[in-house]
Amino acid sequence: MATPESLTVHQHRGGLRRTLAAIQNKKLTLGFIGGSITDGRGPHNWTDPVGAWFARKFPGVRVCMENAAIGATNSGLGAFRAKRDLIDRGCDLVFVEYAVNDNGETAERRQRTREGLLRQLLREDRDVVLVYTYMQDMGSEMNEGRVPPSVAGLEALGSHYRLGSVWMGLAALLEVRSGAMRWQEWLPDGLHPHYRGSFRYAASVCEFLERELAESPSAARILCGKELPAPMDPACWERVSYLPWDAVKTEGPWTLRRSTTNVWMDQVLFTPSPGARLSFEFEGRGLVLGFDFGKQSAEFRYRLDGAAPVEVVRDRPAWCGDQGWFRLYPVTDALSPGRHQFALEVTHGNRPECTGSDFSLAFAGAIG
Repeated sequence: MATPESLTVHQHRGGLRRTLAAIQNKKLTLGFIGGSITDGRGPHNWTDPVGAWFARKFPGVRVCMENAAIGATNSGLGAFRAKRDLIDRGCDLVFVEYAVNDNGETAERRQRTREGLLRQLLREDRDVVLVYTYMQDMGSEMNEGRVPPSVAGLEALGSHYRLGSVWMGLAALLEVRSGAMRWQEWLPDGLHPHYRGSFRYAASVCEFLERELAESPSAARILCGKELPAPMDPACWERVSYLPWDAVKTEGPWTLRRSTTNVWMDQVLFTPSPGARLSFEFEGRGLVLGFDFGKQSAEFRYRLDGAAPVEVVRDRPAWCGDQGWFRLYPVTDALSPGRHQFALEVTHGNRPECTGSDFSLAFAGAIG
């Protein structure tokens, strides 16, 4: 019978050429994107030990860290944030962590959003490493020596673009199985690693980097820039854009204001009034809306190209605060390419868990 010991923590595919060049030039910018396990606001996440490894390993190199991870977000939002929060920040090496936060999406949707994010990062000469954490839904498959579907999907993309990967969650599970670490030292809440678990995650990444940057760098090339192959899914979210606020027409008491609840938002279009409306036209084959969301958020109904109205009812988990969750709402990515019309009306929601009427739109984004 297969066991976790038959699985592989490290996959060495394309070498980290841009990273090595940046180290030679004495300045290296690391990028991180993913969910709460990578979010730099956590006091004990794995990213800081990785940054410290670079500083120790390459003294004299200025190591910059751009941690763009946000808790409770997936690669769909990541695809819309890649340019502003990673590419425009000049990241030489980006670690992408979405195996857990994409787990609840359909296989088709998560592959489209992930590949779109990766292709944006790879269009220029940039190194990317995939990293996989752990959630208990993956346990039964891993204990039988099988790769969970969310991880397998990322591995398929890694093979296609020759991206190296680190299965951090597997490294920690193997350490628990060997008796070297107790489960509660790793995942006291079943999902988020504490200090001991985070250091194991970081150690598995540093082991990968030690080989790629010092011991035996891969001679293979990550497929990027002019070598970028055709996408695995032509409908991936590679071509995305934000609609300018001037393109959004409003009816009712709306204000455009700077966000005070989430550092990753710039401005939000805000109203506290059920019945307020907005509308706009967009070019493309898909539309997503980004929100400052929480228990005090209003709901909405919308019409797309004059079709019947769609009533939106979003879940509000127990951990959800009153506001501050940067939440994506995908309207569709399956339209015929072209010009489309969208209209929205704010509603209260009329459910006990809807404790307010605040509607805060962080962005409207088109998929080309």
